[in-house]
Amino acid sequence: METGTIKTKTDRGFGFITMEGREGDLFFHSNELDGVTFEDLQVGDKVQFEISKNEKGENATKVSRVAE
Repeated sequence: METGTIKTKTDRGFGFITMEGREGDLFFHSNELDGVTFEDLQVGDKVQFEISKNEKGENATKVSRVAE
């Protein structure tokens, strides 16, 4: 699994993750959360996820918060 930090969230149920050791941000959608609700995630939270590819490019799936 990859790790990163929630960079932004929108009021439309999606946002972007800044990945550790990689340039560019990764899109995530609230439908791809695992064990956490979209409302519970905050900008700056550390998350882990898998990367999936679709016709629009790469996006994060199975997004969950990293316990600190």
